[in-house]
Amino acid sequence: MKAAFSEQGVAWVADGRACVARKPDYAPFCPRLGRASDVAWNGGDAWAALPGVGLVITLDRAAQSVYAGAVVALSARHIYREDGSALTYSGSPAGQIAGTPTRVTTGGDGQDYVVLNGELRRFSDNALIDPAPLPHLLPTSLGVQGVGVPTVVTDNGTYRLSGAYLERLDNGGAVIARVADDALEVGAVGQDILTVSALGKLRHFSGSLQEF
Repeated sequence: MKAAFSEQGVAWVADGRACVARKPDYAPFCPRLGRASDVAWNGGDAWAALPGVGLVITLDRAAQSVYAGAVVALSARHIYREDGSALTYSGSPAGQIAGTPTRVTTGGDGQDYVVLNGELRRFSDNALIDPAPLPHLLPTSLGVQGVGVPTVVTDNGTYRLSGAYLERLDNGGAVIARVADDALEVGAVGQDILTVSALGKLRHFSGSLQEF
């Protein structure tokens, strides 16, 4: 499963079904689509990739679609295809890498980063960032770094999914709160902390890990 977070809400795909939940109520909306492989936010819209029909489409609001062919991943900026080429969400060419990316994300610097042949590289210039990144990509103010477990950093501290728990860490890395949670993805929407499980269950917490 995969999830994407923005100031507008969260979108996710679990077992091929894409959903979106917007703040403040985070009511899940799961339109009837073909099997989805990835989701992302762009321009306030939540998008899903439907590789079976070669389309990337919006999940709610105004209907938009891009014919993109064999899509393998989405970021907040680009649509990535199996041949290593990328498109914008308006369908224009956006560059090329030498191979199929296995993971992509947009860093805090506004640049896209891709995992290609096990290496973390910046998409715009193919610069090598990490020759062996950890499995989860965390956006930072300088770009992206690999971390061992799903993690999000906010003004209230760092939140991570570790074992069967959602944990809150202070600035020194000490665990100051935890709740049982078997989710696979965690992210922030403003001051809200959201998690999504493998089955697509969405949970909503305050910064102090009080569940709503």
